[in-house]
Amino acid sequence: MSLPSEGWALKAEHDFKIGKRELTFDDPVTDMVCFHMQQCVEKYLKAYLAFRGIPFRRTHDIAELIELCRKADPEFEALYELRADKLTRYAVEARYPEEFFVPDLEEAREAFRIAEAVRQWIKGKLPLPGGAS
Repeated sequence: MSLPSEGWALKAEHDFKIGKRELTFDDPVTDMVCFHMQQCVEKYLKAYLAFRGIPFRRTHDIAELIELCRKADPEFEALYELRADKLTRYAVEARYPEEFFVPDLEEAREAFRIAEAVRQWIKGKLPLPGGAS
């Protein structure tokens, strides 16, 4: 890995793989699927920002990251149509008992579908060797 964007993309791929594998089980841990899908999207957005040399603060807010990306490339508006910002809630709510809830299987599958679409879209914007996967 020579660029920070490659590191972010690799970590995003790890999150994607974990969530995808979990969904293959008879009793998937749906809150963790949703969490890892949020993390995948967050890290791909940060990969793009790192690639473009755009600074960002430590945040899990997908909409905030999309807005930073959109300043460099207005096409990032499309991520709202893919409902990427819907995943923000899983960064914290799915992990901590204070905000405890367990999404049902359909919600986990929807989070996966959103992340998969956003992942492919952002990968098209990055010059990643071997596609980062």
